[in-house]
Amino acid sequence: MENSVYDIRAQEYNIKLAEALKKIPEFNEPEWAKFVKSGAGKERPIEDQDFWHKRAASVLRNIYKKGSIGVQRLRTKYGSKNNRGFKPEKFSKGSGKIIRTILQQSDKAGFTEIQKPVRGVRSKKPGRILTDKGKKFLEGVK
Repeated sequence: MENSVYDIRAQEYNIKLAEALKKIPEFNEPEWAKFVKSGAGKERPIEDQDFWHKRAASVLRNIYKKGSIGVQRLRTKYGSKNNRGFKPEKFSKGSGKIIRTILQQSDKAGFTEIQKPVRGVRSKKPGRILTDKGKKFLEGVK
């Protein structure tokens, strides 16, 4: 069985996955998402109509690629430079509420589950991992 997650370019795959996620009832955009910024470094709220599903697709693809990953690492990945006027730019993390809500929606849909840390084992980090249903869904997107 071929693995389409790595066969297609990331941007094309995320768009196809976002379209597939729109059909799943658990992945609906909350009412508050129209009014928030995607991070502290942004100046304006999100204008893209499909932002929620695109971000959800990107988060699921990152979990597929990296294995166990948590909200803080995803916040760092989706962060951006903060324009501070005359002062030099600094990095600021992305919105944790958006990522946390997407992960909770994917838990409810059965695509991810929380991996508990195993005491004494360094390779098992706490965070979210994909379930078999989630892997099958991501690999089934063409």
